[in-house]
Amino acid sequence: MTGFITTFIRKQIEDRIKRALAEEGIMVISVLKWTVLATITGAIVGLSSGGFLKLLQWATGFSGRYSYYFLLLPAGFFISSVLVRYLAPDAKGHGTEKVIEAVHKRSGKIALPVVPVKLAATVVTLFVGGSVGKEGPSAQIGAGLASAFAGLFRFSDADRKKLVICGISAGFASVFGTPIAGSIFGIEVLFIGGMMYEVLLPSFIAGIISFEVASHLGVSYFYHHFNFVPSFSSSFFSKVILAGIFFGIVSVIMIEGLKLGEKLAHRMKFWTPLRGVVGGCMLIVLTFVFSRQYLGLGLDSIEGALTGLQFVWYAFLLKIVFTSITLGMEGSGGIITPIFFVGATAGSAFASLLGLDPATFAAIGMVALVAGAANTPIAASILSVELFGPAIAPYAAIAAVTSFLISGHRSVYPSQVLAMTKSPSLEVEQGCEIVDARPTFAPREKSLVSFLYYRVWRFLCRAGGREG
Repeated sequence: MTGFITTFIRKQIEDRIKRALAEEGIMVISVLKWTVLATITGAIVGLSSGGFLKLLQWATGFSGRYSYYFLLLPAGFFISSVLVRYLAPDAKGHGTEKVIEAVHKRSGKIALPVVPVKLAATVVTLFVGGSVGKEGPSAQIGAGLASAFAGLFRFSDADRKKLVICGISAGFASVFGTPIAGSIFGIEVLFIGGMMYEVLLPSFIAGIISFEVASHLGVSYFYHHFNFVPSFSSSFFSKVILAGIFFGIVSVIMIEGLKLGEKLAHRMKFWTPLRGVVGGCMLIVLTFVFSRQYLGLGLDSIEGALTGLQFVWYAFLLKIVFTSITLGMEGSGGIITPIFFVGATAGSAFASLLGLDPATFAAIGMVALVAGAANTPIAASILSVELFGPAIAPYAAIAAVTSFLISGHRSVYPSQVLAMTKSPSLEVEQGCEIVDARPTFAPREKSLVSFLYYRVWRFLCRAGGREG
C-alpha cells in the first residue's frame, strides 16, 4: 500500500513538473519571439520616423525663411488632396485614426502605398503652414511598414495586429522622445477603458528601440522639467481638479470642432482637391486677421507657454479652428501636436484667470488635453513624468484623469472601441465604436443625486435640441 501511494505521488509530481516546464518553455519561446520581432519593428519605425522628422525639419525650416510662405496653402492642400485621393485614400486625415481602424476591422492590414503618400502629403501640408502634427504620420508610416513586414513573412492575423500596434507605440515614442508614454499610448488608444496586455512587452520594446534609433540619427527632443511647483494644499488641489474639468470641456470643444470641420467639407459637393484650395484660402484670411502663430506645428508657442509666456485668452480656440480647417479641407498630418498647443495655451489662460503660475498649468493642460481628447489618461500621466519631471506629475495625473472623465464618450479617434462607461448613471453600448456611442441616462439607484443627474441631463438634452 505504501509503495502504491509513493508511486502515485511521484507520478503526480512528475506530471506537474512536465506541465510546468511545457508552459514555461512556451512562454520563454514567446518572449524571445516577440523580443526579436518588436526590436525589428522598433528599428524600422525609428529609421522611418528619423528620416521623416529630418525631412520635415528641413522643409519647414526652408519655407519659414519667407514671411508669406502661407500664401502657398491652397496649392499645398491641393497637392496633398491629389496625392491621397488617387494614390492612397487611407492616408487621409491624421494618421493614427486609420491605424486604429485597420487594427479593429482588418486585422492590421495596411496598404504599403500609404507609407510614401502619407509622408509626402504631411510634409507638403506642414511646408505651407497647415495646422497639423507629426505623430500621426509617424504612427501610420510605422504601422504600414510593420504590416508590410508581417505580410512579407506570412504572419498570422493576430501577429500582424500586434506588430501594427507596436508601430503605433514606436511612432509616438520616436516623435516625442517619450518611450514609456509612447508604448502605453499604442495599447491604450485602441479601447476606451481597456488595454491589450498581451502586446505590453513588444510595445515597450518597440517604443524604446524606436526612440533610441531616432536619437542616434540626430533627432532632438524638447523636455522641460519643473523642479518647483506650488506646495500641496487643499486650495491648490481643488484648483487642479477645477483645471481638469476645464480641460475636459476644452477637449469636447476640440473634438466637436474637428467634426464641424469635416461636416463643412462634406457639404462642399465638388472635386475634393478644390476643397483644399478653398480651405487654404480660408486659412490665409485667418492668418492675416490674427497671426502666423496658429499655423504649422506651433512648437515655439508651446515652448513659450511652458516658460510662462502670456497669450491672448482665446489662443486655444483659434488653434482649434485652424486645425479643424486644415484636416477637414484635405490637409494631412497628426493631431497630438495641435492638442499640445491647445492644452498649453488653455492652461495658460486658466492660470491667468485665477492668478496662478501659467507655466505650471500650461504643462498640466498639455497632458490633460491628450487624456481628454484621445481618451488615454494613463499614457498622458506617464507623459507628464517624461516631459516635465516627477514634481508636477501627481497634479498632471489628477487633471488628466478628470479631463478624461469630463470629455465623455467622445474622441478625436472615432474608431476607438468602448470597453467601459465613464459614469454609472449613463448607459452606453460597450464594444461599439465611439462614433456610434449613444449614451442614455440610466441611474443605478434612486436617490437625490440621481434625481439631480436626471434633471441636468434633461435640461442639456433639450438645450441641444434632442430628446433625452
